[in-house]
Amino acid sequence: MRTFLAICLFALSLPAVADQRLFYQPLNRDASVSPAQWQQLWRATVAQGGKTVIVQWSAYGDSDFGGAQGWLANSLREAHAQGLQLVLGLYMDPAYYQRIEALDGDGLSSYWKAQLGRSLSQYRQVRQHWQIEVAGWYLPMELDDLHFRDTGRRQALYSQLQAFSRQLDKPLHISAFSAGKLAPRVNGAWLDQLAGLGVSVWWQDGAGTGRLPALVRQSYEQALPCRVGVVREAFHQVSGPGQAFKAQAAQPKLTGGCHAEAVFALRYRPWARGVLQQN
Repeated sequence: MRTFLAICLFALSLPAVADQRLFYQPLNRDASVSPAQWQQLWRATVAQGGKTVIVQWSAYGDSDFGGAQGWLANSLREAHAQGLQLVLGLYMDPAYYQRIEALDGDGLSSYWKAQLGRSLSQYRQVRQHWQIEVAGWYLPMELDDLHFRDTGRRQALYSQLQAFSRQLDKPLHISAFSAGKLAPRVNGAWLDQLAGLGVSVWWQDGAGTGRLPALVRQSYEQALPCRVGVVREAFHQVSGPGQAFKAQAAQPKLTGGCHAEAVFALRYRPWARGVLQQN
């Protein structure tokens, strides 16, 4: 009876809409987190209602975070042991945003093809050596309606993602954000088209970066079809243009509506304080 009562009281203490899906962005400085700390962190994540961790990347530039027996792989195996599902990110080029800013037309298409090739190689490496059970794969290259405002670019992207996702053994996840360059209705239709490939598409709500006014962000969100998920940003950016990114923790605006919701990021949640250093 006491055990049942304790479980009921614990359930009542959870937020009405829990952090069921959390993004985790691996950084090299997280190598200093001990195995015991990782275990405690994942246990706390589950206690807070966590069910899935979306790992933003498993290779970033020249770093693979120690590979199959490195700190990242070991921490994710512990996360799975604690009952968390994993959506594992693939390869991220540190110069991605500078490259897509500089390239156009065939150059951009060729760059994307090359980066998808790097992610496919990372996918094969992880499957062969990491021995981690995953529920899906995440492509770290974020989309936006500035660099993909052109219809031709969006169509080329569609074809590349279609071919790429067919080579994976689990569903592909990808995220996008709005820069105010496509009308909300057009942006929603674009993301819906990508979701039609069987890809799990996530739209970032932009509340943390604050690049767009709140009413504009709301109009973009309202134009999204229900099958496009929403990433709630749990931070407030305090760095200015041209400065290194810096942010403070903030409460994500979870709504529990028709969209699947995820929180960015674990690093900014209260139970990660003192374990994962914030940016």
